[in-house]
Amino acid sequence: MLPSLAVSLIYGQGDAMAFVYAILLTALVGVFPGFLIKPLRMDLNAKDGMVVAGLCWILLSFFGALPGVFSGAIPSIVDSFFEAVSGFTTTGSTILTEIESLPRGILFWRSFTHWVGGMGVLVFTVALLPKLSGRMAHLARAESPGPTFSKLLPRMSDTAKLLYALYFALSLLQFICLLLAGMNVYDALIHTFGTAGTGGFSNYNASVAAFNSPLIEWIIAIFMMLFGVNFAMYFNLLRRDYHSILHSEELWTYLALILLATMGFTFSILPQYGNFMTALRYGFFQTASLMSTTGFATADFNLWPIFAQGIVVVLTFIGACAGSTAGGFKISRIVLLAKSAYREVLHTLQPRKVAVVRFEGKPVQENTLLQLGVYLFIYVVILLAGFLLLCLESPDVPTAFTAALTCISNVGPGLNAVGPVENFAFYSAPAKLLLSFLMLAGRLEFYPILILFFTSTWRKN
Repeated sequence: MLPSLAVSLIYGQGDAMAFVYAILLTALVGVFPGFLIKPLRMDLNAKDGMVVAGLCWILLSFFGALPGVFSGAIPSIVDSFFEAVSGFTTTGSTILTEIESLPRGILFWRSFTHWVGGMGVLVFTVALLPKLSGRMAHLARAESPGPTFSKLLPRMSDTAKLLYALYFALSLLQFICLLLAGMNVYDALIHTFGTAGTGGFSNYNASVAAFNSPLIEWIIAIFMMLFGVNFAMYFNLLRRDYHSILHSEELWTYLALILLATMGFTFSILPQYGNFMTALRYGFFQTASLMSTTGFATADFNLWPIFAQGIVVVLTFIGACAGSTAGGFKISRIVLLAKSAYREVLHTLQPRKVAVVRFEGKPVQENTLLQLGVYLFIYVVILLAGFLLLCLESPDVPTAFTAALTCISNVGPGLNAVGPVENFAFYSAPAKLLLSFLMLAGRLEFYPILILFFTSTWRKN
């Protein structure tokens, strides 16, 4: 919270003491248990990693909500918790109806949570505290998006530092590009945080559309696409391992889907805008925003044709690459499930033929494919349960379904009453807590949150 406190002091809009109180309270709660409780061991097993990840993200969101409550900008603790969860999980859904009137320190903190949560708070911790990295791969695995997690370097702390170095370098590059495009320093930081973390919080009610600048829109769209790429690709680029990049099934599928979705949007909305380049600009921006699960908007796609709104729903589900800062179901899972389905269909025609599913040139274990099926089942069950519960308060079915889908995929806007120019303020406190649960479960890919509900988790080994 210290950078946000500095911003509050610079602009002097009366929110500085809120950060002081929040910092002191968080520090006190964090420090004293360290004196009172001495752990029997410092290493973590797989279950420990899951439990720590789940609990830390819940506590993180609670303490992250304090500046909003203490400043009076978001007086309701439930609303502030929802906003903090949305920030740290890089979802970008909001309950705020008027953004521009809030103090700049609060808005900075709101967007800074995107940047911290994008790469992973616990990965950040491992980078700062290498002494704790003995078996910290379990922590990183618990909060890293995607079906697999692999260390890029032998030591977990070195991998964490490398990931954040790449993350910071890309963020700095975008920040400079936005400055050159005409943004001031504050706006450039806010929208860099939102893009890098693929979160989508803006300090303007109209989001990126407020700038009315095609150049700014293209810059943000390109960087949204880049942050949706698996960061292992950038590591391979540094190692000059061009073969791995050129033969990456995940990367090429990601780029192909972006191209198809952009063309689908463009030709669908072309009659509405009457100009191909304008339609292409809006189409590419919305594709990059939805596939990277950022959620920035330059147009109200509630007003687009039904076909375009259908593409919105599909992209909200798919998401981007594993190992990126994006949410969604992930490209790699889509590819693996498609290959598995193709193999099963082929097996009905040739029962005796043994076919091995391969991904990125390597054979995939049957256990991995089984886990993918289980993950899809959990995803669908939680999505449908959330959808049905939200139907109790939503004005229509598309609102209820896309509200659940956009939160579980960490995208931000949905359709109709939760569209890009609307918000989630009309939901009751229990509904906002449900949506917060969906955001946390989706960001941590279910297991670290679900494991907290099992009694066996809390029994001594």
